[in-house]
Amino acid sequence: MFILGLLVGSFLNVVIHRLPIMMERDWRMQCRSLLGLPDVAEIDGQKTYNLIMPRSSCPYCQKPVRVLDNIPVVSYVLLRGYCRNCAAPISLRYPAIELISALLSAYIAWHFGFDVKTFFAVLLTWALLCLCIIDLDKQLLPDDITLSFLWLGLAGNIFNMFTDAVSGLIGAMLGYASLWIIFMLYKVLTGKEGMGHGDFKLLAMLGAWTGWQMLPLIILLASLIGSIVGVFLILFRKHDYVNPIPFGPYLALSGWIALLWGSDLNRMYLSFV
Repeated sequence: MFILGLLVGSFLNVVIHRLPIMMERDWRMQCRSLLGLPDVAEIDGQKTYNLIMPRSSCPYCQKPVRVLDNIPVVSYVLLRGYCRNCAAPISLRYPAIELISALLSAYIAWHFGFDVKTFFAVLLTWALLCLCIIDLDKQLLPDDITLSFLWLGLAGNIFNMFTDAVSGLIGAMLGYASLWIIFMLYKVLTGKEGMGHGDFKLLAMLGAWTGWQMLPLIILLASLIGSIVGVFLILFRKHDYVNPIPFGPYLALSGWIALLWGSDLNRMYLSFV
């Protein structure tokens, strides 16, 4: 699972980089259609742009990355963090995401053991990792990921994978509705939008996987972590409080914690109360 996590982590880097660009290209095509403008076969110099084509290339010299230079983590170490062709620096984020994916995948396998839960939990882990980085980069939570995994969670829980089917269905509904209500109240009181609609869908997705019983824990943890990080950014990084901070990463992290230890944390809380 560690090796598989490394390999998938390399692909996650592609998804994180390309999916927002694909979304923006699609929005522009839709705008042209709504405005009655002729379609263009090429945008940004690329006729075909998806998760497969074109081949990965250096952003500086545009030379395609060789297969031997695309081995997760290993190639970065051997190349000492520089492009083989133009010696431009390669972002440390690429091997970091590969390594995080590998470590999380291995831990999931250790936690659940040789079980179908491992397969589902690893898929969710990879999706949440993508959503975290995309939201940090672009403040977007792509529907292609959130809605697809919402349905996958509901399907898995038909067989009582992580919770029962009814709890998963109610979790999806309450997850979306709870943040939507907060969003609408904030908008009515301030005239501003306090969060993006992608956050509603992400919490609905997590509710579908973990059940409605975990939603208070997820919201509490996400709010706590987000508040701590927000105060740190304002005090030490001079972050302007009027600038938005993406909430998706905190929801994703809290949902992952709830998936693994939610029942134990809820029991600890109730016994403490």
